[in-house]
Amino acid sequence: MTELADSIALIARAAAAEILKIRARGATVREKADSSPVTDADEAANQLIVERLADAAPGIPILAEESVAAGDIPKVGRKFWLVDPLDGTREFVAGRDEFTVNIALIDEGHPVLGVVGVPVRDEIYLGIVGQGAWYAVGDQPRQEIHARQVPGSGPVAVATRSHGNAETDAWLNKENISQSVRAGSSVKFCLLAAGKADVYPRLGRTMEWDTAAGHAVLSAAGGSVKKLDGADLLYGKSGYENPHFIARGQPSK
Repeated sequence: MTELADSIALIARAAAAEILKIRARGATVREKADSSPVTDADEAANQLIVERLADAAPGIPILAEESVAAGDIPKVGRKFWLVDPLDGTREFVAGRDEFTVNIALIDEGHPVLGVVGVPVRDEIYLGIVGQGAWYAVGDQPRQEIHARQVPGSGPVAVATRSHGNAETDAWLNKENISQSVRAGSSVKFCLLAAGKADVYPRLGRTMEWDTAAGHAVLSAAGGSVKKLDGADLLYGKSGYENPHFIARGQPSK
């Protein structure tokens, strides 16, 4: 699994480089059928990842966001890839830096391997459930990361920047939150995995490819992602839409 994870990290870095190249020249933006934005950077990264994943792990179906939008929806089985080639397109279009490349391997409904690339900062977060989670910048050696125990002063919450709603604000107001920060894309899962925040409530619409890679990294770092009823958030659901969920680092002692 480690060798495969290394290959996926290289694919994520290549996709990140492609996204930054297109950003530098000026991305073309249009609207998808669901009114969400898509750019030529999303589509180029999607094609690169799908082609290289097929070479790295032949025979495993690939469910990638822009492929699905184009009508290419493979039949998935016990194992499949979930790919969001450019998570945080709204942030990307707005000129902010909080967008990521997400690649996850699903096994029996659970994300077991995840890579999150942060193109602007040349960062990679990598998690293998049962083995650990790591963070690296550029060519520097990887550092192991862990979700932290909730501080005595109370948990730090991270919430979505572009998709906030009254329900999320009400949830945050009811909890003993010491600080709340806003962030875009799957960076939110990575902040929990790296011990920089403690809880991420998502009481709004997400798709499986939005969350799977970050979920894997957080799980590998000791955290969890649960539905509001406390059950695990699983993948391979009909329609690939997630219910509301709460992501957490380690519980308080």
